[in-house]
Amino acid sequence: MEMGFSFSFPCLFFASLLLCIQLSGAIDAPIKSLQTLSFDDGYTQIFGDSNLMLLRDGKTVHLSLDEKTGAGFASQDLYLHGFFSASIKLPADYAAGVVVAFYLSNGDVYHKTHDELDFEFLGNVRGREWRLQTNVYGNGSTRVGREERYDFWFDPTDDFHQYSILWTPHQIIFYIDSTPIREIRNSKAMGSAFPSKPMTLYATIWDGSTWATLGGRYKVNYRYAPFVAEFAALVLHGCTVDPLNPLSSCDEGFDSSSLATTELSVEQRSGMDSVRANHMTYSYCHDRKR
Repeated sequence: MEMGFSFSFPCLFFASLLLCIQLSGAIDAPIKSLQTLSFDDGYTQIFGDSNLMLLRDGKTVHLSLDEKTGAGFASQDLYLHGFFSASIKLPADYAAGVVVAFYLSNGDVYHKTHDELDFEFLGNVRGREWRLQTNVYGNGSTRVGREERYDFWFDPTDDFHQYSILWTPHQIIFYIDSTPIREIRNSKAMGSAFPSKPMTLYATIWDGSTWATLGGRYKVNYRYAPFVAEFAALVLHGCTVDPLNPLSSCDEGFDSSSLATTELSVEQRSGMDSVRANHMTYSYCHDRKR
């Protein structure tokens, strides 16, 4: 069902302007200052039945993939800008064809003009590391793509690492732990391709055998199932929007005083440049075929 309304209203726009997190120094400080949610307080299961398991009073979520199904959950609310984060540990051993995703999307509402911000983790054969893909889609611009791929500089199956998305009216920043790895600035050139409509946060694990590992050369091998992705330290910090009332402002319980506007620090920008120079293996900007 497509909802025919615009979100370019003054009250909502100015409320969303407040959603630029203070990023001077490491991002660890904002994460520690933001309250993590238990599963029941902020999320709902969307598929997978018993393949979604809650531990530590709902503070940790296990999503598993087996021969029958994957699993996934979503935020209970829609958000127009904010900071979204999860500590994730990926499945170890042989994981070719397995896809774990942590992302924002409104594709369930805007089928042809959807927005999306993705962390996609792409499994690999034994002895080869997982790869990471980030995507930025705005107003249905999936043909443009805007994806980038990276190698990890650590083992993402050995321990938890924090993956975060900052989304404001002016910029989008992807983080791993305290390091920004990608920044997208809103500009006239991007136009409507910059995500601007409220989105839901999702986390999923599923079978991507047709494309995830070397273009589909290696499939999911269910002899190694179940494949388990672990999620913890879940953060939802943003402007919640009533989907039936687009004129509504941020929820009264939202504390915007913890947010401020700033640029990346010199240290952060240096860290991001290093990651992109040494670990980025693909960018749509450099794909001449596209």
